[in-house]
Parts: sequence; structure tokens; C-alpha cells
Amino acid sequence: METILVVDDVPENIDVLAGILRPLYRVKFATNGADALEICQHDAPSLVLLDVMMPGMSGHEVCRRLKADLRTCDLPIIFLTALTESRDEELGLALGAVDYLHKPCKPAIVLQRVRIHLELHNQNQALEAKVKERTRQLEDSRLEIIRRLGRAAEYRDNETGMHVVRMSQSAGLLAHAAGVPSARAELLVEAAPMHDIGKIGIPDRILLKPGKFDPDEWEIMKTHALIGAEIIGEHDSDLLRLARSVAVSHHEKWNGSGYPYGLAGTDIPLEGRIVTIADVFDALTSERPYKKAWSVADSIDYIRDQAGISFDPVLSALFLELLPEVIKINQRFTDTPV
Repeated sequence: METILVVDDVPENIDVLAGILRPLYRVKFATNGADALEICQHDAPSLVLLDVMMPGMSGHEVCRRLKADLRTCDLPIIFLTALTESRDEELGLALGAVDYLHKPCKPAIVLQRVRIHLELHNQNQALEAKVKERTRQLEDSRLEIIRRLGRAAEYRDNETGMHVVRMSQSAGLLAHAAGVPSARAELLVEAAPMHDIGKIGIPDRILLKPGKFDPDEWEIMKTHALIGAEIIGEHDSDLLRLARSVAVSHHEKWNGSGYPYGLAGTDIPLEGRIVTIADVFDALTSERPYKKAWSVADSIDYIRDQAGISFDPVLSALFLELLPEVIKINQRFTDTPV
């Protein structure tokens, strides 16, 4: 049975909609935006009926956050409103909602709209699966190009071997565990190898310097995140959009001290928060020309110590729970001695 989430700050409105929907659907409810986001991120419904006018976080803001999150961006959202201004409807649709229902809601209209949009959503998912199957060969070629571009950045930084493969596989593992839908998690595996592509644009005198950077050199080095975003560019491709986001955000830190934008907390895209943990852990446990590999125990301590500082604390704890599987990935894709 499909699940409908009803979000409204008026309990009577929830009771009315629940009475309409329960004969056909499982119904969940929330009376504020924060609770709605929590439900969607941890046990995503099939469709959301979302009130526009709520105290605190408005329905429009809830919609914006759902559409910006990998875990919930595909959820169909129908706004509930007593507003009659056409610009309010235009704003909601621009944010990603699929429809509007005007209060007071008529049972037949509610059931019809919910049924139609669930069917459309299911049809779209089935169509996407068919398209993906038919274009697999093309995707494989494109992915190979992306992997090789990722490897090119690693070679520029003296990081030869399987680093990009290991960190991208670990990032996908963490994304799955964090509740990212399977298709999106797999897309992150494919996008993550491009995270450091911007290093191609850093001068050798800085990138290959064996010692510590001086302040001016460090400022130049930090530009590789924005260079990477520029190299990837802006495209309609979901894969390249995700790769661009990863490239520009994987050096942001949970406490806001990262770069290039100094984002903090959940303002950092989820994909960036995931990739930075996978990337740092593999870098720590890998040998480089300029350093010895850290032990797994020391690397675990670093991730734990930096949770809430450099890293998302929830994702950090989840990553540590996944360590046996991460270590299996590292063993599978070990570096070839040179």
C-alpha cells in the first residue's frame, strides 16, 4: 500500500484528509515543516500533501529543501492552500510541486489528484528504467571518460593507483546507508571520481611542492574546487550536475571553515558531505610519495575527532559503522606496486 504524508499545522485538516485517504492509502502526518523533512528523509512516502501557510517553516521552504536533497528530490508534492493568488501557485510549481489543491478539499478531487500523480510518478520511474537500460552502452562510454579524467587529476597530484575507485565506491556505500535512493547513490559512485579534476588547473610548482604551502600558495591551491566546477560546466545531465556539485563542495567543512564558500552544516550539499568523508579516509590510509599510510585505527580516530568539525557528525558515525565493508572495498581495489 502506498504512503501519503499529510503536512498541515491544523489537526482538523489532517483528520479530514486522513479520512478521505485511509481507505486506499497508508497515511502519515506532520504538523510542521521540520517534522515533515524528518519523515521524508528517513521513511520517504509515495506522495506529499503539503500545506503552504504554516508557522515557522512555510510549505514553500519545505518543498525547496525536499527538492534539493538527493534522498527526496523525486517525491511528488501537491500543495494545499487557501490562497487564490496565481503567483503563489506559480511559485510552488517553480519549486517543483506537481499540483495544487484548494481548501476546503473535496474528497473526490483529492482522491483523483493523488491517484493521477502517483500513476504519473510510477510511469515516469518505469520509463526512466527503460531509457537507462537502452542507453547503458552510451553511459558506459561516458563513465569511462569520466573515470579517466578523474585519474588524470590524481596523476597530476602524484596520487596514482586506485584512489578514485576506492573513494567513489565508499561514497556510494555511505550514500546507500544514509537513505539516498539506489539510482542516486549509484550516480554518486559515477560522479565522485571527478571530485579533484580542478587540480589540472593548479601550477606544478604548487601542486607538486613537497613541503608546506605558504599562504599565497595555499590560496591558489584552494581554487581547484572552483576550477573543477568550471571544467565540468553546467549541463542537463544528472551525472554531470552531480559531479559539478561534488567538485565544488567536497572541501567544505561542517563548522563552516572549509572552502570555497565557507558553507556550514546541512547547507553543504549531501553529496559533498558524503564524498569528503570517503575521500579523506582513503587518503589517510593510502601511501603517497610524501607520506606513509596511516593505520586504520589512527584514521578512525581522525574521522571520529573531526565529526562535527570537518565532517557531518551523523554521516561520520554511519561511515564508522560501515568500516568492515569499506575495508573490503580497499582490499578489492588495492594499489598495484610500481
